[in-house]
Amino acid sequence: MDPLSGAGPRRARGRLGAAAPGARAAAAPWARFSAWLECVCVVTFDLELGQALELVYPSDFRLTDKEKSSICYLSFPDSHSGCLGDTQFSFRIRQCGRQKSPWHAEDWHYNSGAPVSLQREPAHYFGYVYFRQVKDSSVKRGYFQKSLVLVSRLPFVRLFQALLSLIAPEYFDKLAPCLEAVCSEIDQWPAPVPGQTLNLPVMGVVLQNLLPAPVVLTSVHELDLFRCFQPVLTHVQTLWELMLLGEPLVVLAPSPAMSSEMVLALISCLQPLKFCCDYRPYFTIHDSEFKEFTTRTQAPPNVVLGVTNPFFIKTLQHWPHILRVGEPKMSGDLPKQVKLKKPSRLKTLDTKPGLYTTYSAHLHRDKALLKRLLKGLQKKRPWDTQTALLRRHLLELTQSFIIPLEHYMASLMPLQKSITPWKTPPQIRPFRQDDFLRSLEHAGPQLTCILKGDWLGLYRRFFKSPHFDGWYRQRHKEMAQKLEALHLEAICEAQNIETWMKDKSEVEVVDLVLKLREKLVQAQGHQLPVKEAALQRAQLHIETVIGSLPKDLQAVLCPP
Repeated sequence: MDPLSGAGPRRARGRLGAAAPGARAAAAPWARFSAWLECVCVVTFDLELGQALELVYPSDFRLTDKEKSSICYLSFPDSHSGCLGDTQFSFRIRQCGRQKSPWHAEDWHYNSGAPVSLQREPAHYFGYVYFRQVKDSSVKRGYFQKSLVLVSRLPFVRLFQALLSLIAPEYFDKLAPCLEAVCSEIDQWPAPVPGQTLNLPVMGVVLQNLLPAPVVLTSVHELDLFRCFQPVLTHVQTLWELMLLGEPLVVLAPSPAMSSEMVLALISCLQPLKFCCDYRPYFTIHDSEFKEFTTRTQAPPNVVLGVTNPFFIKTLQHWPHILRVGEPKMSGDLPKQVKLKKPSRLKTLDTKPGLYTTYSAHLHRDKALLKRLLKGLQKKRPWDTQTALLRRHLLELTQSFIIPLEHYMASLMPLQKSITPWKTPPQIRPFRQDDFLRSLEHAGPQLTCILKGDWLGLYRRFFKSPHFDGWYRQRHKEMAQKLEALHLEAICEAQNIETWMKDKSEVEVVDLVLKLREKLVQAQGHQLPVKEAALQRAQLHIETVIGSLPKDLQAVLCPP
């Protein structure tokens, strides 16, 4: 299998056990396991309790009651789905507890090297589910119903689905001993590091002679975009615009597998732009956020919700965009496409597939893309090739939209020659929306994208979205750090520090020492992009400055 890589501290072994309320023991942190997973859960159907958490592993991993309840309800398809046999899907929930694994402290280091689509979630858990429902006369209800759930803060949907497809069937047959062996093997894996390919052995002891050829994953997170978007190909650009603007959207699908894949495919449309809104690949009426998301006393939140229960059609009628997808039905070479429909056409029962919205796309549809995809179907082109074509189109669309913003933002940075050693660095100039819109005439998306349409209108709406706010905050933070780094480098390269000190008071000199030390701490914590040689010169400057001060001040600044 292929994610990323590195090494993590060792962790003492635990034992399988029931969900326990106690906090995880500091002496047994299961550190390598925690680099990948928070815990593994088994959810079963109890005649008296309904869905119940049968097992949490490691047994001392603490989930709050709210998290346990969410995992239980979201690990089973609701009764409307009628999933028989084995099915896989995923969900995403808010973290409610305060427990932090050792890898929370490593998040910054990992995330700084990872593209946004691979970064660890700071405040949510992903649940990757393998659900089995088969007839079983030995069970009172006549059915065996159980889910194996991997809980992680990593968005590695393909990796964890592949892992589940290996371990879940074995677990359902052999139960606890198999699961314990697998968790122990995961505890031997190196930690994920972006850009590195790993061999991750699993079940090498338990199933050594029965293992198939190694499972090769070209990506740990990318879905088969063409398959996911087949029924909505004619509206891909409209959906891209809705995602870009952070619009509230409900995806009503026949099964949790379809709803979760469609939601994850939709939020991946914006890469490399970070998706800054909330999203729930599978959501039920039992979710702890149900009231929050369905209230009519305020505007719908910026969330993409994947649901399977038609009840949501009535509950979320006030939401501006509802995408209803049915079971895939072929219409010639292309699956039957959903149609744009007015929200007033929504019916609580028997809602026909369609994109129910009053939204009008700002950009014209790319008919050439649809022709290429249709031609690919007719020629029996491999689906991964079709997916690559579609993904590249969306990537180029997002980049064409973002590049003018990046160029304008870069123009707000002070010139390097204006940064001098002994003065406070100049400020980043403010982002003026009108100035940016005027710049589009000669430096707009038309330079890299052939699509026509109301680009200005799209930018104006984008300015009001969570994605503009998220993008701007991140870019401003990076520019401020760059400015601090350039200022520190200017100080380090200054040859005349003794000259500067001649007419300065002791207070000003001490202030310089404290500021230099603060910048050094930031740089050494990798928050400022500064070379090691510059840091060494800064340390020499600090020593020179302190050496010029009276002994009593030296003692204060450099205590023994």
